[in-house]
Amino acid sequence: MSRGKLIVVSAPSGGGKTSIVKAVMERYPSLLFSVSATTRAMRAGEVNGREYFFLTMKEFESRIRANDLVEWEEIYGDYYGTLKSEVDRALAAGRTMLFDIDVKGGLSIKRGYPDDTVLIFIKPPSFEVLKERLSNRKTEDDATLRRRLARVQMEVEKGSLFEHQVVNDELQRAIAEVENIIANHASVQTING
Repeated sequence: MSRGKLIVVSAPSGGGKTSIVKAVMERYPSLLFSVSATTRAMRAGEVNGREYFFLTMKEFESRIRANDLVEWEEIYGDYYGTLKSEVDRALAAGRTMLFDIDVKGGLSIKRGYPDDTVLIFIKPPSFEVLKERLSNRKTEDDATLRRRLARVQMEVEKGSLFEHQVVNDELQRAIAEVENIIANHASVQTING
């Protein structure tokens, strides 16, 4: 059996990565979705174990000390990370795993699994468009929105290190481009066969 692949999709907040990942998962049901662990509060409509594994600070810090995470980061006072056991299980089973994580996490996964990882960075068409998308989401207060926008420059700079860059100026085109990248790197079955 051949070893699996790790496909990382990253973008600044509001860049469209979650919408793109959701569409890709629908088209390629054979993909495994990497569910990250986090200490942030659960949002309306989220389910523990589906969008994230929601952990307490104490639980997450215990995982850090045990070296159970392939990558982790503290962002805006909350921890986010990926469990090593989930990644190793997917690779050993020859499965392709899709990640929806931040740029630093993506680069950490590439460092940990250099031969198995493909990095895709979703770029917003402009800072103004990104700001508008975040404002329209209405999921953050003004202070949180300002913190997210302040982080954009670092994310775009680190995103330039990714092998693939996709500008999300038109969602369907961006989805098709990401699907094409995945099809060129991994053995995946589309919903149509």
